[in-house]
Amino acid sequence: MNPKLITLLEKIEEALSKAILYDFDSKWQKASFGELPDAISQNKAFISKLIEPNIDLIKLGGKRWRPLFLMLCYQMAKKQTGEKSPQAQPLTEKTALALTPLVEFVHTASLIHDDIEDSADLRRGKPAAHIKYGIDHALNSASWLYFEAPVCLETAKLTENQKLAFYKLYTNELRRLHLGQAMDIYWHKEKDHYPTIDEYLAMVQNKTGTLASLAAQVGFMAGGATEKQAAAYGKIAAQIGVGFQIIDDVINLTKGNPGKKRGDDIVEGKKSLPVLLHIQKFPQDKTKISKLMAQAAKEGINSPAVEKCIELLQKSNCIKHAAEEGSLLIHKNCAKFAENPLITELFDSMVPKDLS
Repeated sequence: MNPKLITLLEKIEEALSKAILYDFDSKWQKASFGELPDAISQNKAFISKLIEPNIDLIKLGGKRWRPLFLMLCYQMAKKQTGEKSPQAQPLTEKTALALTPLVEFVHTASLIHDDIEDSADLRRGKPAAHIKYGIDHALNSASWLYFEAPVCLETAKLTENQKLAFYKLYTNELRRLHLGQAMDIYWHKEKDHYPTIDEYLAMVQNKTGTLASLAAQVGFMAGGATEKQAAAYGKIAAQIGVGFQIIDDVINLTKGNPGKKRGDDIVEGKKSLPVLLHIQKFPQDKTKISKLMAQAAKEGINSPAVEKCIELLQKSNCIKHAAEEGSLLIHKNCAKFAENPLITELFDSMVPKDLS
């Protein structure tokens, strides 16, 4: 990784650790909860139970590309406003870094909820939060993190107008994320219903693209861009997010996502792009794929139905076609951020070269 990205990543990790303290103090506690009864504030175990599942997942790492993207957009906007709008007042780098929980905490919370909704056993190679802590603790902890993320807007050095703008953006994108998730769940539950490719892309634009959009918009607004300018880049960024979701779907059906088993999307009955492309090409296979997914759901990841379904998608070249579509979306939209070559470098490093 580029040394500049490594340095930026180290600053992001520091900002995240300050936003959800591993050894929380009274200042952090007050910022997050306000004044609490003594019976709570004097017993750290109560708050520990709330935040522990989130801290566990954050400590496991992840690509952190969303907060990196936020900061790279901040740098790009700061340069633009300095050259084109000298009157603009970008935030300091320290303040911009303090806003990174807006994207990384939401991402963390959504992963915990995703694993519950998908009945996934693993996350990043470790037992999923609901397996380790129970569904009740995992649900509550992740839900809290959605509300904890914007606490950074209260503790950062922002004007009231800036706070309002970031709050409006954050809550709107969060609602869109849940809409996308609702669409995805609906298709999981309705085993014989297959969305159109346009419906699938719309779902992913909300479920996955929304955090890329949020990162870009927060970064540009922090760098001094107007809300309108930031929104334009947010739409482009959402398409990059769509591209990466497609690539994740492809990886799931080829080498397997890190920390997960190859083909667990088949077990979960996900109507991913490779599946939809195959059905568009061979509509007569819809019933066959539905039966294979149902068998896999019943028998688990080691079911022979998993490999049979993957083999069907490979023979039709639909996995390869999806990989090409995802890569094209990423590269085409990255080109619109060419003013900061580190953005292209970041995303190029994330696209595997051997997808097929």
